[in-house]
Amino acid sequence: MSAGAVKFNAHAQSSFAASAAYDQHRPTYSPTIVQFLLEKLNVAGKQGAHIVDLAAGTGKLTEALAAREEQFEITAVEPHDGMREVLVAKKLPRVKVVDGTGESMPAVKDANVDAVFVAQAFHWFANMPALKEIHRVLHRHGGLGLVWNAEEYNQPKDHPTSTPGETKLREILWKVIAEAGDREPRFRDLEWRKVFDEQVKKTPLSLIKADGEQLFSLPIGQHLEPFEVALSVEQAWQRFNTLGHISTLQGEAKERVYKEFLDALTEGVQQDERGNVILHGNTWAVWTMKIPAEGVEGLADVQSL
Repeated sequence: MSAGAVKFNAHAQSSFAASAAYDQHRPTYSPTIVQFLLEKLNVAGKQGAHIVDLAAGTGKLTEALAAREEQFEITAVEPHDGMREVLVAKKLPRVKVVDGTGESMPAVKDANVDAVFVAQAFHWFANMPALKEIHRVLHRHGGLGLVWNAEEYNQPKDHPTSTPGETKLREILWKVIAEAGDREPRFRDLEWRKVFDEQVKKTPLSLIKADGEQLFSLPIGQHLEPFEVALSVEQAWQRFNTLGHISTLQGEAKERVYKEFLDALTEGVQQDERGNVILHGNTWAVWTMKIPAEGVEGLADVQSL
């Protein structure tokens, strides 16, 4: 049974208003990172496996999955009307696009999915209702894979940057966030990790028993794949402008940030032979496996002997 309808996050709704621009300027996912996660979730080479691309957006990851030789059956779940329209228009093979959220996927049957992927979005619904809903749709030993493309200016404050200009871009972003007074956690805050630890209680016995609440294996796996991309100044700005806090700026505020963006580039960035700006970042791949309810109960029985 579905977890029930949950309202789509208001900040995400406004941030993704320009769906076509998001699709055009956000990066895709490398074949190596896609292969890596498919292997970790035991679906690489599994012909016709059923995969849910949760919060699929405009289909940046969906496209990579649909192009695989395994011919996956993909259910792309996306709550944002504009992004869903962009994805539907791509007419990807074996992809069914449906409305839904992390906490409510009524179009997906119980225990019917080999793997659930979430790209660029898990921080919006890193909560126990979403974990329970993902657990519901997965097969007995299905897996959950999370992936984020994050430029260095969009990573945690304590992560190193490659150039002074990229350090300045990160400072600009954090300044805009502070001015907006938005306390909604994003990927860069790493708050999304806490929900996995919150599955279990604090006593030693409950680490095994978990009172039926430990849904996914711990510790979660994590792998970083560095990337760099060469963009014209205007393309670099368009990518920076897809960040939610930047994209929603208007008027003088947007003009000010654009000028600060250009000034940041003069503080020192790498360039290629054509004068394009080279931006650095990491693709973060995170994975964990479903713990079947009967498996948790069995562990508790062993502990009680």
